[in-house]
Amino acid sequence: MRQKNKPITIDGIDKKILRKLMADARTPILEIGRHVGISGAAIHQRLKKLEKSGLISASRCIINPRILGYTTLAFVGIHLDKSMRSPEAVKLLKRIPEIIECHYTTGNFSIFTKVLCKNNEHLMHLLNDSILSISGVTSTETFISLDQQIDRQIKI
Repeated sequence: MRQKNKPITIDGIDKKILRKLMADARTPILEIGRHVGISGAAIHQRLKKLEKSGLISASRCIINPRILGYTTLAFVGIHLDKSMRSPEAVKLLKRIPEIIECHYTTGNFSIFTKVLCKNNEHLMHLLNDSILSISGVTSTETFISLDQQIDRQIKI
């Protein structure tokens, strides 16, 4: 098995396959084969190779959180009293379902998270009752997203 995150080289056919799947991951293999000009079996083999390399990690169904009533997207920078508390803090942050991303960062924050809440009041309760109650969290800084302007993957 390949080393995690080790760069690989992909050819033009792989790029065409990836672009088609990035546009719509539900595109049938035979349709991709017709688009690229090779058989469905060859597409399947290439996809297996790309999955094994770690370049393709998953196919996902993207849920629109607004339809479920989650209208507040925020980024929360978390300050810890000691950096050695980071693994324990992350373990507890994983239990909070509104946290959809969590990153160790350089700069002002020990941890930076992305959270989805139903509204600003929900966010306030999340901050006060969940995040700030974690041992070692000294403070947070919150940035509410007003509107997302770019949502894309790396260009292939």
